[in-house]
Amino acid sequence: MQLTLFVTIRTILNTAYRMAYPFLGVFARALGVDLATMSFALSLRSLSGGIVPFIISSADKRGRKFSLVLGVGIFTLSVALVVFFPTFPVLLASMFFTSLAKYIFDPAMQAYLADSTPYEKRGRIIAITELGWSLAFIIGVPLVGFLIARAGWISPFALLAILGFLTLILLIFLIPNDGTRVGTRDSLRQNFRLVFNSLPAKVGLTVTLLSIMGNEIINLIFGVWLEDSFGLQIAALGASAAIIGASELGGEGLVAFFSDKLGKERAVGFGLMINTLAALLLPIIGKTTFGALLGLFLFYISFEFTFVSILPMMTEIMPKARATLMAFNVTAFSLGRALGAPLATFLYQFGFPVVVTGTILFNIFALFALLKLKQYKSPPSTL
Repeated sequence: MQLTLFVTIRTILNTAYRMAYPFLGVFARALGVDLATMSFALSLRSLSGGIVPFIISSADKRGRKFSLVLGVGIFTLSVALVVFFPTFPVLLASMFFTSLAKYIFDPAMQAYLADSTPYEKRGRIIAITELGWSLAFIIGVPLVGFLIARAGWISPFALLAILGFLTLILLIFLIPNDGTRVGTRDSLRQNFRLVFNSLPAKVGLTVTLLSIMGNEIINLIFGVWLEDSFGLQIAALGASAAIIGASELGGEGLVAFFSDKLGKERAVGFGLMINTLAALLLPIIGKTTFGALLGLFLFYISFEFTFVSILPMMTEIMPKARATLMAFNVTAFSLGRALGAPLATFLYQFGFPVVVTGTILFNIFALFALLKLKQYKSPPSTL
């Protein structure tokens, strides 16, 4: 029941997060601002990942439930404000705080599940919760489009607020209080010191950072590449969205079946190698629309397998400050996106093969970091 609730909540949170991209123009027109201004709003919300460790450390101090409830509570209030005050400043604040809410909820949930799930089974459990990412794109975003077309741009925020409130009530009653069970009441400074003084933690965060940077380089450019290569912007991008959603779902399913059997570090390494090969194939088979979409499918399914395998791996590096480390993992994720985006546009000036080369190099660096992690990491605990 708890796992179903977590998947449902993550689908709701991720729908709010992912709907900004396809409906950016709709929101801009409704509020009378240009796309550049809305793009600034997206850039601003990415900063929320940088402050998460300062907030989520409370999950190691007060218990996981505190941060779970805090995340969903912030989300519900943020989307509800847009319904009552539909202005650009309020939407800007809402985008920032809904992103912050997601970044608070995710690591707290991962830490909560890691507390009660043996490491040998943790990959499957974490992978199931990651279905909330792909389901948001497959179900949530199309539902948002349906609502906007029939009831206006504010209607999705009203639905999200209602769903947020209902799941908040369920969260309060279904998740037991765990403030004393977590065990440690270390201060924020002590938790941060544990992370910064741990070589395995820093190397693990480096794996996340490098793999995300490699992904973002192609992630940001593939739409432009499809448009420049085939001149079929609407058809190609629409098809690519479906491809990405299917590949994400497939990657999460593969982790659920294979990550625990392979071992977390081995699964991450396998994913990075396949992702590197998929990137290498993109300019080779991407000479037709079908070939390009097939290449993107292979690239995204292998990346999703890699990233979802990283999550259970990171949960065992520092059990005493598990939620804090997972929050820093969110920061590494956000930083990887932030650093990869400008690098992608710079590399694309020299052609798509150069973009692919950048992705391959970052994946190779991530593999080297992973090898170091395997040397430094202590044996996993039973829980």
